[in-house]
Amino acid sequence: MRLRHPDGSTVHLAYCTNVHAAEDLPGIHGQLSGVATRVRHLLGVERLGLGLWLSQHAAADLLARPEELAGLRERLTALGLEVVTLNGFPYRGFQDEIVKYRVYTPDWADAERLRYTLGLAEILAALLPDDVTEGTISTLPLAWRAGWTSDKAAAVMANVDAVAQGLRALTGRTGKVIRLGFEPEPGCIIETTPQATALLSDVDHDYLGLCLDACHMAVGFEEPGAGAGSGLPIVKLQASCALEAPPGAQRALAAFDEARFLHQTRSATGYADDLGEALAGGLPADESWRVHFHVPLHDAPLPPLATSAPYLRAVLDALLGGEPPLTRHVEVETYTWNVLPGAPADIAEGIAAELDWMRGQLAALGLKET
Repeated sequence: MRLRHPDGSTVHLAYCTNVHAAEDLPGIHGQLSGVATRVRHLLGVERLGLGLWLSQHAAADLLARPEELAGLRERLTALGLEVVTLNGFPYRGFQDEIVKYRVYTPDWADAERLRYTLGLAEILAALLPDDVTEGTISTLPLAWRAGWTSDKAAAVMANVDAVAQGLRALTGRTGKVIRLGFEPEPGCIIETTPQATALLSDVDHDYLGLCLDACHMAVGFEEPGAGAGSGLPIVKLQASCALEAPPGAQRALAAFDEARFLHQTRSATGYADDLGEALAGGLPADESWRVHFHVPLHDAPLPPLATSAPYLRAVLDALLGGEPPLTRHVEVETYTWNVLPGAPADIAEGIAAELDWMRGQLAALGLKET
């Protein structure tokens, strides 16, 4: 969906397709004509934005067969779908039975991460609608913290410089500007916006910046406006909510301790890499906990649990409430529908409800659908 900001600029709202398990082109076409088209109909909109996720296998297939890439673009248009942003964080297997730490590989020390990301940029430049000249890609925050050495840091920054050069060259060839946003996440080398500011202050800010994830920010107990004051370009916002438990009620979180994804958990004074570790005594029970478990934006779990939806509203106000907006790409990223306790049979209804909630929040900030 496209919305007009009070300053006249366009803000793109999308949902992220990494919730779907498709790893190849037939599967991607199936999700477009299936869930994505149903979401568009449920919302009653002529055009639905997608934050497309392409596995390494699917991306390589598209690059090797230009006719498939052209066909995908035609298919999107025919279905009333558009892509201005890609989720380039997961490399493959994001809906496998067990993902956990594998989502951080290959990291930015690996030349394969560079190749994959530049390939995504080529694809996105070809998929952008005719009237859009700027696209964005989100990526992991350099690496998971374990095994970080000076040699690895040097390899990472060499690849970061190379991706900026590649994106600049892509603009020269296509006229399309594709910007990359590093996404701070608990447990990674870049966990928070201040860490991003320290590590990325000298990179090419014409092409590189931040992808802020509101769930990650909440788990890190960041100020909602931290991104606004970072000095780094915010190329994209992932609209997401964390799971919260008040002091003494953490046992209610046990239903969310599942095997697929990593659920970093924090309190004011403690940290655990996963929810199971926290429940086993890794965090103080007399403090509130926030859990990296993306829960639906529009709904809340049964009490005593809650979500960080009020925090997300504050982030939206900080980034989109002023003029000009600090980002123009907003992606709803609840990739956990398939592992939610009591997950709905029809995921499309849940995604549509989230997007409807989001457009209501944006309308309250003065953004109007176009």
